[in-house]
Amino acid sequence: MSELLEIIMVVSFGASWPFNVIKSYRARTTKGKSLLFLVLIFFGYICGIISKLTAESFKWYVLFFYVLNLIMVGADLVLYWRNSKLDKAAEAK
Repeated sequence: MSELLEIIMVVSFGASWPFNVIKSYRARTTKGKSLLFLVLIFFGYICGIISKLTAESFKWYVLFFYVLNLIMVGADLVLYWRNSKLDKAAEAK
């Protein structure tokens, strides 16, 4: 039961990341975004992945959702970097 609830939690979090990535891509700005928040979430998913890999009863399907979420947060971090450059270019004008 605890694995099922963990999967539901990770899938629920993961369902929001594609929308956030799309919003970051379209917004073309870092305004309203927190780099610290993104880095902490990224780190948290890395810790979750390591936890799953070192667990005695390894479940690949739980790990899949952790990795998928890590990829989404990573994409948002890349967009944050891109948008930060766009913000600096706009300020220079």
